[in-house]
Amino acid sequence: MKIRLGSRAPADGPAGRPDGAAPATAPASRQVAAWSRGYIQRHPATALATVGNQFLLGVRTMQYLIADLIAGRLAFGETVRQAAFMASAAVVPTIFVSLPIGVTLSIQFGLLAGQVGATSLAGAASGLAVIRQGAPMVAALLMAAAVGSAICADLGSRKIREELDAMEIMGVSVIRRLVVPRFIAAILIGVSLTGVVCFVGYVAGFVFNVVAQGGAPGSFVATFASFATVSDLVLTLIKAVVYGAIVAVVACEKGLHTQGGPAGVANAVNSTVVSSILLLMIVNVAFTQLSMLLFPRQGL
Repeated sequence: MKIRLGSRAPADGPAGRPDGAAPATAPASRQVAAWSRGYIQRHPATALATVGNQFLLGVRTMQYLIADLIAGRLAFGETVRQAAFMASAAVVPTIFVSLPIGVTLSIQFGLLAGQVGATSLAGAASGLAVIRQGAPMVAALLMAAAVGSAICADLGSRKIREELDAMEIMGVSVIRRLVVPRFIAAILIGVSLTGVVCFVGYVAGFVFNVVAQGGAPGSFVATFASFATVSDLVLTLIKAVVYGAIVAVVACEKGLHTQGGPAGVANAVNSTVVSSILLLMIVNVAFTQLSMLLFPRQGL
């Protein structure tokens, strides 16, 4: 065996490769750029598909609801059970959220009224703020957080256990059997929660204004009665109906299209809460703007 003097072993290249070649994996920046391009290409199509599924589900739910009401085949027992479950999940949190909302509005409008020398209008301002904006939005947010997540988790778990597929194979409509009762129950509970927020928020603002801010009880009630109208309550109830329907449709659509096992259920629940709140905010802006344009007011 001959040993050549002056010879040396080949130098190791990057990442320990003896040939000095670059690693096969692309740089991190290229991977991030490729992922970003793919996300931008996929996201609009996914968003449009989701909106289309929700719209189609809403239309079919209304069709089944009207047909069942006319034929007298509405699942009344399931509707009552779902409404009771939703009420038990959302009433107590709604009450505890309504108290600080009413107190906060009373503080803000009380300070503003004191600065402009119109302390007697504090009752009208805080009370109308609770009824027109606070009550429907608080009820809708609690519906999205407590009720919507529960609906999505229930339907999503049934989906991954293939119960929904089994129902369709047996000829049982999932929308008629599961979605319609939850749709009606969500609307009823949304209207009820809105009434609870109106009452609790107004009472909390009244008590705080009289006890902590030294306001006159008669002035608080009189100014509110002078400026509040029946149309305010009607618009609030219409908002509650629409918000309850939105939460039910979004939650049911996410639950019915759950994929990926238990992790998919968790992702669907998270997507339900985020999508519902975002959609509710957009609809609330549209409602407020349309009400101001169609029914302009001269005062508060």
